[in-house]
Amino acid sequence: MNIPQIQLQTTRGQIALTTQKPVQQIEQPKADLDLQQPKAEMSIHTTKSELSIDSVEMRESLDLRSSASRAAEVAQYSAQTAMEGLARRSQEGGELMKIENGGNPLVEQAKRTGRQPYSSLGIKFIPQADSVKINFTPGSVDIQAEPQKVINNTKTNKPIHNYTPGKVNVDIQQHPSLKIDWLI
Repeated sequence: MNIPQIQLQTTRGQIALTTQKPVQQIEQPKADLDLQQPKAEMSIHTTKSELSIDSVEMRESLDLRSSASRAAEVAQYSAQTAMEGLARRSQEGGELMKIENGGNPLVEQAKRTGRQPYSSLGIKFIPQADSVKINFTPGSVDIQAEPQKVINNTKTNKPIHNYTPGKVNVDIQQHPSLKIDWLI
Protein backbone atom coordinates (compact mmCIF):
# COMPACT_ATOMS: atom_id res chain seq x y z
CA MET A 1 0.00 0.00 0.00
CA ASN A 2 1.23 3.24 -0.94
CA ILE A 3 0.93 5.91 1.63
CA PRO A 4 1.13 9.37 0.31
CA GLN A 5 4.13 11.28 1.58
CA ILE A 6 4.79 14.91 1.86
CA GLN A 7 8.21 15.92 0.95
CA LEU A 8 9.44 19.29 2.14
CA GLN A 9 12.52 20.92 0.69
CA THR A 10 13.70 24.17 2.27
CA THR A 11 16.40 26.62 1.33
CA ARG A 12 17.70 28.85 3.98
CA GLY A 13 17.75 32.61 3.49
CA GLN A 14 21.16 34.25 3.61
CA ILE A 15 21.78 37.87 4.47
CA ALA A 16 24.84 39.72 3.17
CA LEU A 17 26.15 42.59 5.31
CA THR A 18 28.35 45.18 3.63
CA THR A 19 29.98 47.59 6.10
CA GLN A 20 31.76 50.81 5.44
CA LYS A 21 34.00 51.72 8.36
CA PRO A 22 33.60 55.17 9.91
CA VAL A 23 36.40 57.67 9.27
CA GLN A 24 37.43 60.07 12.03
CA GLN A 25 40.16 62.69 11.64
CA ILE A 26 41.19 64.96 14.54
CA GLU A 27 43.85 67.62 14.10
CA GLN A 28 44.94 70.04 16.80
CA PRO A 29 46.55 73.16 15.33
CA LYS A 30 49.23 74.78 17.48
CA ALA A 31 48.25 77.80 19.53
CA ASP A 32 49.20 81.25 18.24
CA LEU A 33 51.74 82.21 20.91
CA ASP A 34 52.19 85.94 21.58
CA LEU A 35 53.93 86.64 24.90
CA GLN A 36 55.66 89.90 25.75
CA GLN A 37 57.60 90.71 28.90
CA PRO A 38 58.23 94.45 29.29
CA LYS A 39 61.39 95.43 31.12
CA ALA A 40 61.08 96.23 34.79
CA GLU A 41 61.25 99.89 35.70
CA MET A 42 64.29 100.40 37.90
CA SER A 43 65.77 103.44 39.57
CA ILE A 44 68.97 103.56 41.59
CA HIS A 45 69.86 106.48 43.84
CA THR A 46 73.24 106.52 45.54
CA THR A 47 74.84 108.68 48.18
CA LYS A 48 78.61 108.78 47.95
CA SER A 49 80.59 107.63 50.93
CA GLU A 50 83.17 110.00 52.39
CA LEU A 51 86.58 109.07 53.73
CA SER A 52 88.83 111.70 55.23
CA ILE A 53 92.33 110.93 56.48
CA ASP A 54 94.16 113.62 58.46
CA SER A 55 97.85 112.67 58.72
CA VAL A 56 99.20 116.11 59.66
CA GLU A 57 99.90 115.11 63.28
CA MET A 58 101.61 111.86 62.19
CA ARG A 59 103.74 113.67 59.59
CA GLU A 60 104.80 116.23 62.20
CA SER A 61 105.78 113.44 64.63
CA LEU A 62 107.97 111.99 61.85
CA ASP A 63 109.38 115.49 61.23
CA LEU A 64 107.85 115.55 57.76
CA ARG A 65 106.18 118.92 58.10
CA SER A 66 104.84 121.12 55.37
CA SER A 67 106.83 124.17 54.34
CA ALA A 68 104.29 126.50 55.96
CA SER A 69 104.46 124.56 59.25
CA ARG A 70 108.25 124.44 59.11
CA ALA A 71 108.48 128.19 58.41
CA ALA A 72 106.12 128.97 61.31
CA GLU A 73 108.19 126.76 63.65
CA VAL A 74 111.49 128.38 62.59
CA ALA A 75 110.00 131.88 62.95
CA GLN A 76 108.71 131.09 66.47
CA TYR A 77 112.04 129.50 67.50
CA SER A 78 113.99 132.42 66.07
CA ALA A 79 111.84 134.97 67.88
CA GLN A 80 112.17 133.06 71.16
CA THR A 81 115.97 132.69 70.78
CA ALA A 82 116.34 136.39 69.90
CA MET A 83 114.34 137.38 72.99
CA GLU A 84 116.42 135.07 75.19
CA GLY A 85 119.61 136.53 73.67
CA LEU A 86 118.39 140.07 74.29
CA ALA A 87 117.53 139.23 77.88
CA ARG A 88 120.92 137.60 78.44
CA ARG A 89 122.81 140.52 76.88
CA SER A 90 120.80 142.98 78.92
CA GLN A 91 121.56 141.04 82.12
CA GLU A 92 125.28 140.77 81.27
CA GLY A 93 125.38 144.50 80.43
CA GLY A 94 123.78 145.28 83.75
CA GLU A 95 126.39 143.17 85.57
CA LEU A 96 129.21 144.94 83.73
CA MET A 97 127.76 148.34 84.58
CA LYS A 98 127.85 147.46 88.26
CA ILE A 99 131.48 146.30 88.23
CA GLU A 100 132.18 148.73 91.01
CA ASN A 101 130.11 146.63 93.39
CA GLY A 102 132.82 144.03 93.40
CA GLY A 103 133.29 140.63 91.97
CA ASN A 104 134.55 139.62 88.64
CA PRO A 105 131.56 139.68 86.25
CA LEU A 106 133.60 138.80 83.12
CA VAL A 107 134.82 135.52 84.63
CA GLU A 108 131.34 134.64 85.89
CA GLN A 109 129.83 135.32 82.48
CA ALA A 110 132.51 133.24 80.73
CA LYS A 111 131.82 130.30 83.06
CA ARG A 112 128.07 130.46 82.35
CA THR A 113 128.37 130.69 78.60
CA GLY A 114 131.26 128.26 78.25
CA ARG A 115 129.45 125.30 79.82
CA GLN A 116 127.05 123.39 77.59
CA PRO A 117 124.04 121.84 79.35
CA TYR A 118 123.60 118.10 79.00
CA SER A 119 120.97 117.03 76.55
CA SER A 120 118.62 114.29 77.63
CA LEU A 121 117.94 111.16 75.68
CA GLY A 122 114.39 111.75 74.49
CA ILE A 123 113.24 108.34 73.30
CA LYS A 124 109.78 108.41 71.87
CA PHE A 125 107.96 106.13 69.54
CA ILE A 126 106.99 107.57 66.21
CA PRO A 127 104.48 107.86 64.86
CA GLN A 128 102.41 108.20 68.00
CA ALA A 129 99.33 106.09 68.43
CA ASP A 130 96.17 107.75 67.15
CA SER A 131 98.19 110.34 65.25
CA VAL A 132 96.24 109.63 62.05
CA LYS A 133 92.63 110.79 62.21
CA ILE A 134 90.30 108.73 60.03
CA ASN A 135 86.68 109.65 59.50
CA PHE A 136 84.37 107.54 57.34
CA THR A 137 80.77 108.27 56.46
CA PRO A 138 79.24 105.30 54.62
CA GLY A 139 77.24 105.89 51.47
CA SER A 140 73.87 104.40 50.69
CA VAL A 141 72.22 102.78 47.70
CA ASP A 142 68.46 102.91 47.20
CA ILE A 143 67.21 100.53 44.50
CA GLN A 144 63.58 100.71 43.42
CA ALA A 145 62.45 98.02 40.98
CA GLU A 146 58.91 97.68 39.69
CA PRO A 147 58.28 94.52 37.66
CA GLN A 148 55.90 94.75 34.70
CA LYS A 149 53.13 92.24 34.06
CA VAL A 150 53.41 89.79 31.20
CA ILE A 151 51.34 90.68 28.13
CA ASN A 152 49.75 87.43 27.01
CA ASN A 153 47.88 87.61 23.69
CA THR A 154 48.05 83.88 23.07
CA LYS A 155 45.12 82.41 21.11
CA THR A 156 44.15 78.78 21.27
CA ASN A 157 42.90 77.10 18.11
CA LYS A 158 39.99 74.70 18.22
CA PRO A 159 40.62 71.16 17.07
CA ILE A 160 39.65 70.29 13.49
CA HIS A 161 37.35 67.28 13.68
CA ASN A 162 36.13 65.51 10.57
CA TYR A 163 33.88 62.49 11.06
CA THR A 164 32.31 60.37 8.36
CA PRO A 165 29.94 57.87 9.94
CA GLY A 166 30.11 54.26 8.89
CA LYS A 167 27.33 52.47 6.98
CA VAL A 168 25.96 48.98 7.05
CA ASN A 169 24.11 47.73 3.94
CA VAL A 170 21.95 44.67 4.39
CA ASP A 171 21.24 42.63 1.26
CA ILE A 172 19.57 39.28 0.85
CA GLN A 173 22.10 37.04 -0.76
CA GLN A 174 19.77 34.05 -0.97
CA HIS A 175 16.06 34.18 -0.55
CA PRO A 176 14.50 31.49 1.62
CA SER A 177 12.24 29.03 -0.06
CA LEU A 178 10.01 26.13 0.86
CA LYS A 179 9.10 23.53 -1.69
CA ILE A 180 6.36 21.07 -0.81
CA ASP A 181 6.03 17.97 -2.86
CA TRP A 182 3.55 15.06 -2.65
CA LEU A 183 4.64 11.65 -3.40
CA ILE A 184 2.12 8.98 -3.89
